[in-house]
Amino acid sequence: MKKASRLLIYSAGMLLLAAGITLNTKTGLGVSPIISVAYSVSAVWGLNFGLMTTLLYLLFVAAQLFLRKKEERAATLYQIAVSAIFGGLLNWFSDWIPYDSACHGLAANLGLLALAIVLTGAGVSMTVNMRLVPNPGDGIVQAIAAKAGWELGLTKNIFDLGCVAVTVLLGLVFAGRVVGISIGTLLAMLGVGRAVALTNRLFREKMCAAAGLAEGGEEV
Repeated sequence: MKKASRLLIYSAGMLLLAAGITLNTKTGLGVSPIISVAYSVSAVWGLNFGLMTTLLYLLFVAAQLFLRKKEERAATLYQIAVSAIFGGLLNWFSDWIPYDSACHGLAANLGLLALAIVLTGAGVSMTVNMRLVPNPGDGIVQAIAAKAGWELGLTKNIFDLGCVAVTVLLGLVFAGRVVGISIGTLLAMLGVGRAVALTNRLFREKMCAAAGLAEGGEEV
């Protein structure tokens, strides 16, 4: 029963994470940093956003195979399945949510962005706390932090800035303008971490107890 609850919470977290990222892209205010590279590629060349995200995540998985210890590499391969599922969820939510930012004012778009940040933070909290297969975007940050001996939060900030820099470069070189980066990107960088912290403060203990885990993620 506990294992079923653990899988259910993890799956619900994946849904919330995909919904949050999709809503973020629909605000017209810029996308979240870690997805910005895939978004810019899909926008500049007219490619499928979900597919580009899957390919980006596969690159993150490949990088982890070099960064992680030998005994961790087999488990890292499970992230390939997560990449494919997550890309499909992004496409599904994108088709299912018909929001057009151009038809709404700034206040409505900011409100949608706030909802996107809350959903993304909740999704990250739920998937990470279940200690199953990490989202490749989280997995690559964890791997870099462990390899370099850096604090996880600092590594996340550096990685996000790197993604933004690559996105800006791609847009300027191939489209002559910045694609996907705006005030919403900055707000997502600042807000998602706070949303994760708030979700953990309010629900982490209950989530872990329902899943048969200690708060640190160990089975009890």
